Amino acid sequence: MSASSAAGANHPTVKLLINGEFVESASTEWRDIVNPATQEVLARVPFATRAEVDAAVGAAQTAFAQWKSTPIAARARIMLKYQALIREHMPRIAKILTAEQGKTLPDAEGDIFRGLEVVEHAASIGTLQLGEFAENVAGGVDTYTLRQPIGVCAGITPFNFPAMIPLWMFPMAIVCGNTFVLKPSEQDPLSTMALVELAIEAGIPRGVLNVVHGGKEVVDALCTHEAVKAVSFVGSTAVGTHVYTLASEHGKRVQSMMGAKNHAIVLPDANREQTLNALVGAGFGAAGQRCMATSALVLVGAAREWLPDLVARAKALKINAGIEPNTDVGPLVSKAAKERVLSLIAKGADEGATLELDGRGVRVPGYEEGNFIGPTIFSGVTTDMTIYRTEIFGPVLVVLNVATLDDAIALVNRNPFGNGVGLFTQSGAAARKFQSEIDVGQVGINIPIPVPVPFFSFTGSRGSKLGDLGPYGKQVVQFYTQTKTVTSRWFDDASVGGVNTTISLR
Repeated sequence: MSASSAAGANHPTVKLLINGEFVESASTEWRDIVNPATQEVLARVPFATRAEVDAAVGAAQTAFAQWKSTPIAARARIMLKYQALIREHMPRIAKILTAEQGKTLPDAEGDIFRGLEVVEHAASIGTLQLGEFAENVAGGVDTYTLRQPIGVCAGITPFNFPAMIPLWMFPMAIVCGNTFVLKPSEQDPLSTMALVELAIEAGIPRGVLNVVHGGKEVVDALCTHEAVKAVSFVGSTAVGTHVYTLASEHGKRVQSMMGAKNHAIVLPDANREQTLNALVGAGFGAAGQRCMATSALVLVGAAREWLPDLVARAKALKINAGIEPNTDVGPLVSKAAKERVLSLIAKGADEGATLELDGRGVRVPGYEEGNFIGPTIFSGVTTDMTIYRTEIFGPVLVVLNVATLDDAIALVNRNPFGNGVGLFTQSGAAARKFQSEIDVGQVGINIPIPVPVPFFSFTGSRGSKLGDLGPYGKQVVQFYTQTKTVTSRWFDDASVGGVNTTISLR
């Protein structure tokens, strides 16, 4: 991927959205958006200037004055229209997403659909944003709470879910009465922008939603801008820690969803067919480029005998461009991502792990330039190896063996990450013990990727999350609103009393 001047480039350019207008950036720094299966340049995206970031935030700040007073029902109706537009245009946007990101068409539609679920939930804001009321808490005194919007919010999203994660952010922020500045991934912003266009068509007013593109300088500008009140981030641990620290130092609310090393623990009594199929799908779907991918498998006791069957299923997966039918594993998002994963595979072999299935050297007819790595499985992995300690973010599954469920729980709890974990068993007692003792925010029982539906909150923990409140669900309504408590007393002429100098209201 190159970052260079747009001069002379004969490719479409991605626009900024500022105050309701899609505008050409004045930036001198641009980046190619490249199809990872073909290396075709699809478009060029600008790295916005500081003046453009300021204009976007300024538009959001101006719009907030009126938007915060827009009736809840009016906001909900926009989300109802928006979800209908997303459904209508899902096939078209999925093709855009596959072209720029690489995932298969069915997976691209799944990416959009999981974001659509959040938009549908946002339409329920009338009940989600309710306050509380208590009558006569003291003599003639009532107390109630209001949930009010906080102002301009910013969102920074990753490359691996260019539809779902933006839809986690701006619909909920906006429906709560805030205004928003979105910075999509510079690697694949085209599908995000298609969704933004639909949001404007749905009726989001001028300045309520704005979009800027760029890298670290744009991120830092959003994290430090005095008008930005809250920042939501999903991405790598290194960047997420930087965003959380910088934005917090500048007085922002921050939620930062970061890296992971998600484990699946398999007990010998698990349903063999269901478990193996689930593990292969969770480990190698989206070429492993999911923050909730199963990347570490812990086989307990006799379950170690399942390894050959696991390898056989992974070996049978079809590797091809995401646009091709029946594809199971598409390319990685970039050449740099591919080289990073290849280096980690080599590191695993050097450190003594056994390559049960080597996905290097894959050649896909018709897509010889694609960023392909096939499913890769290591056995004999120990917790001190680089491939275990590092989030590989590729189609690589590392396999560890332990003797008991207690050993498996201890192993997972020692890992610094806490995004997701799954247990496969037919024992209710084992499942109950596991969910009680495991120190991970999202737990699956016979489910490898336990991402909750939007009625609940995404609850990654420990090294996978900074900030108290997660995206979507009830928690995100708390994140995007501030609670105001009102204590009131109304007098009639007969109830007027004397001066009271004590703190008590009674």
